[in-house]
Amino acid sequence: MDFFTRALITGALVGACCGLTGVLVLARRRVFFTQALTHATYPGAVGAAIIGIPIPVGAALAGLGLVFAMTGLDRQPRQGRQVAAGIILTGGFALGAIMQALVPNLPIDPEAFLIGSILTSRADALIVAAVTLLGVLVVFAGWGPRLLFSSADPIGYQAAGFNPARMDALALLVTTATVVAALPAVGAILMIALIAAPAQAARLMTKNLAGNLVLAPVLGMLSVFVGLHASRLTGIAAGSAIAMTAVLLFILAFGWRQALGSRGRNRVAGTASTLS
Repeated sequence: MDFFTRALITGALVGACCGLTGVLVLARRRVFFTQALTHATYPGAVGAAIIGIPIPVGAALAGLGLVFAMTGLDRQPRQGRQVAAGIILTGGFALGAIMQALVPNLPIDPEAFLIGSILTSRADALIVAAVTLLGVLVVFAGWGPRLLFSSADPIGYQAAGFNPARMDALALLVTTATVVAALPAVGAILMIALIAAPAQAARLMTKNLAGNLVLAPVLGMLSVFVGLHASRLTGIAAGSAIAMTAVLLFILAFGWRQALGSRGRNRVAGTASTLS
């Protein structure tokens, strides 16, 4: 398998995974929280390089630890969720930069980690992406209705006799796994575009949640496919091309939704004018 084919397959798996997880992230209003999580994996990756373990393992451990830290801060009195996420985002990123400076000549390229290097990814990145997507599909198949119920109406979910903390922990686990799997594709800085933009575009283009769950992973895969080919043709960084494609798909979906809304308003106005 040549490098570009491997990148396409890995990217397709990552795009589908990010699309599905993005639906959950938007439903739970955790976009900034997820952004903080992507940046906070940096010290875990650097630490893994220092002690000689696989970088995805270090990023995953750091992500899980910081999820617990953010959740703890979030529950403190007079402590908002956005404040907790902002503290972890800046603190985690700064810690990674300090570790990188204190231990030079590590076998990790900071630029590749921050903006992705999917064209040079190895077979293990493909395996991680495949396992993560399978895990996300299993979670949605087994607990999807409860996850989405707790996301849309947490008070009603608790009133129905369910424990919201379990679904919150499961959603955070899914988000962390997706973040780790997507690191080789778009890196820590650009990843939020691939998680949020396809899901929001799907929300604008569909009428129900079922359609959103189908379309979001398709748009995620399309973002990777178009972005990788654009990168190959123009020579720009693959991660940047993928993220920009996802953003453009959102802009197109937004424009399409606005055009439909204007057409509907014009039709109503025309009918009213005729009746008068």
